[in-house]
Amino acid sequence: MAEAGNNNGISGGSNEEGAQRGRAQAVALFRWQLICPALDSGLSTKARGRLVRSIAAAEHAHPSGTAVRYSRDTLDRWIRRYRAGGFDELVPTARVTDPRTDVAVLEMAAGLKRENPDRTAAQVQRILRASSGWAPSESTLLRHFHRLELMGPPVGVGGEVFGRFEAGDPNERWTGDALHGPQVGGRKVYLFAFLDDHSRLLVGYRFGFSEDTVRLGVALHPALAARGVPQSVYVDNGSAFVDAWLLRACAKLAVRLVHSTPHRPQGRGKIERFFRTVRDQFLVEVADTTAADLLTAGLDHAGALMELNRLFTAWVEVEYHRRVHTETGQTPLQRWEDGWTRLGRTAAMPTGADLTEAFLWSEYRTVTKTATVSLHGNTYQVEAVLAGRRVELVFSPFDMSKLQVRHDGNSYGLAVPHVMTRHTHPKARPEIVESQPAPASGIDYLALTAAAHHQQIRDDQRIGFHALYGSDNPPEPQTDATESVAHGQVPGQLILTDLIVADNCDTAGHSGDASQVAS
Repeated sequence: MAEAGNNNGISGGSNEEGAQRGRAQAVALFRWQLICPALDSGLSTKARGRLVRSIAAAEHAHPSGTAVRYSRDTLDRWIRRYRAGGFDELVPTARVTDPRTDVAVLEMAAGLKRENPDRTAAQVQRILRASSGWAPSESTLLRHFHRLELMGPPVGVGGEVFGRFEAGDPNERWTGDALHGPQVGGRKVYLFAFLDDHSRLLVGYRFGFSEDTVRLGVALHPALAARGVPQSVYVDNGSAFVDAWLLRACAKLAVRLVHSTPHRPQGRGKIERFFRTVRDQFLVEVADTTAADLLTAGLDHAGALMELNRLFTAWVEVEYHRRVHTETGQTPLQRWEDGWTRLGRTAAMPTGADLTEAFLWSEYRTVTKTATVSLHGNTYQVEAVLAGRRVELVFSPFDMSKLQVRHDGNSYGLAVPHVMTRHTHPKARPEIVESQPAPASGIDYLALTAAAHHQQIRDDQRIGFHALYGSDNPPEPQTDATESVAHGQVPGQLILTDLIVADNCDTAGHSGDASQVAS
């Protein structure tokens, strides 16, 4: 019993350690997103300083769900660490819990902030240290001020003024969004599109029946393969754009993923203007269709969607890419090519292996004591050495029979499927789900029931009264005993029809005699 208790303790500790490691990875990825703009080698010292100060002045959504701010010193320290040791240096170390801060000290800090709203947390910290000899950390004061809503903008500050932005080079920034399209066969379609900010070239696009991550990937994958890897991708906060898969793909390709601030559409003006062009010049020619319309045209939903994508591709390549843009004065295709000529190089193209790795999905699971892991109803066997550890499962959402097992940056091969209940990820729903009618069985249940009931009645009537009625077509009068036996008659037995005929003859004879007597 003591040994079992020890094993449980070890397993609990391993699970907690794995959960902490997962949280630490999420924090490191969040830190990398913050400092990524400042890592550009082309920035001057002053430009980098202004950029870091702007990051420090902004509020950011922490993976824990809270809104946080970081000082310039903290950001500079993260930049130095990343340059010295790469991504692993951004992983936070185990945190030592300090005693709780005295409530009286926090109340005094809040009073100092209310007294002069322009005081920063660092200034309040200095005042507390000067007056009492000790003060909480700056981050503690910041969290306390945010909880009390003491970090709002100063009174009298006007609204923010936005200037026009345009990327200086191709592939410096892509903007992605989704457009709600027409009805095709009674189902709404959605257009995922990615626009190069510098040239207005449409680098990736595709219509689909769902506004989800899979359809987003179908539009983004050929864009990266054909147009190269951008420095950043600017998207909104839709469910497809905040999926963990997209963040993983961008991190693998060293692409900075930027989400716009909710309820602030500034920065997405170019893609919105492009969507208006799509509505005015392309969708205006596409009529809504119903399932009956497709049936009349001899098309199914898959064929209709492929036709819509074919027509849109033709419009983009023939019309949009070759028409002079009113703002740039060039066609998107010519501006794209001129940009690379000016830079003296071509787009940075990803290798096939890198692109495949980026578009794989991954999820974390804790290995059981029996060296198995479960993933969406499936059970897999992994290496016994991984029992009790939290591992990363890397797979294609369209083939869950092949799972790569990774732990601490090392690969442990493919997991062996043990119980397979599904072969695709729940999010990887097929584009077209055709409901095929079940073939007719040819079984008439009611007729079978009636026949069984009739047979049951015949079996119960052992005396055989039903023989009085005979068949539907009564047999002809028989004169031969052999024929009588063949028709179910006992030899020598009179036939009822013979009796009826004889009786009719007697009646006719008596009638004749009576008529003669009367005459």
